[in-house]
Amino acid sequence: MAGASTPAIRTLTKAGIAHRVHSYAHDPRADSYGAEAVDALAAELGVSAAQIFKTLVVELSTGTLAVAVLPVPNTLSLKAAAAALGAPKAAMADKTKAERTTGYVLGGISPLGQRKQLPTVVDDSALRWDRVLCSAGKRGLEIELAPADLVRAASAVTASITA
Repeated sequence: MAGASTPAIRTLTKAGIAHRVHSYAHDPRADSYGAEAVDALAAELGVSAAQIFKTLVVELSTGTLAVAVLPVPNTLSLKAAAAALGAPKAAMADKTKAERTTGYVLGGISPLGQRKQLPTVVDDSALRWDRVLCSAGKRGLEIELAPADLVRAASAVTASITA
């Protein structure tokens, strides 16, 4: 999408990381932002739903917010995410707190270019693909990039974090 710019896209551009931006028409009535992205992009781009990743903000038992990035069809294991990020427990973060801390709105939270870069874990299934997609920082906008570049740009660790 020519001319589209978000902090996530600017982060990749500034770092010289190859990526492509894809847009789709976001329906404000959608009850699952991830499923909406899969429905809009998987067939069009010839990718599996498992290559489209959602970004979830969790609150660790240490009081720190963190980010878990996992395939849209999968469910997050809070226990596994907490362990990967060095905490005993994790819970889903409060929506307002997640938006305020990342600088993005729910459904458009990107693991990249956050207002305050949070500790991040990417599900290790990402490494099986040559390319993955994640939010570009706006509902209806996705970034396609190599999984290793996503991990590097987000300063993330990788672990199996699905239930």
